[in-house]
Order: sequence, then C-alpha cells, then structure tokens
Amino acid sequence: MDKVFKTLGFWTGIFAILFYVGDMMEMTLFFLAQTGFFILIGYMKLTERMYMYVFAAYLVLFFVGFTYYTTFLLEPTFGNQH
Repeated sequence: MDKVFKTLGFWTGIFAILFYVGDMMEMTLFFLAQTGFFILIGYMKLTERMYMYVFAAYLVLFFVGFTYYTTFLLEPTFGNQH
C-alpha cells in the first residue's frame, strides 16, 4: 500500500509541474503540498489498515473542502464572458 501513496505523490507532482507551466501558482503550491504529504506517508511503513484510514480521511477532507469551495466561493460564469 505504500507504493500506492508514492504513486499518488508522483502524479500530484506531475500535476504541480503542469500547473506551474500553466502559470497557476495557487494550484501549483496546493499540489506540491499534496505531493509532499503522499510521499511522506508512503515512506512511513504503516499498516495496511492505517493506510486505508489515512486515505479515507484525505478523501473526506477533500470532498468537504471541494463542496464548500464550489458552493460558497466559486463565482459561476456563463458562456465565454471574461
């Protein structure tokens, strides 16, 4: 299971690079933080059950944060208006 977290760290690192190239600094920093978190957890040699608990907690926090952001902070745009 530790390899899964290292793989998640790799892919979030790739996304961080792509966001950096796209000049999206907030998302770059967010994905760099996730990369560090996943790599750190991947090297901790936790039990299989603990890895599942950590991933479940990560998903809960992500979905709560994403729902809050899309409900209260995101300003909708319609069409091609700038």
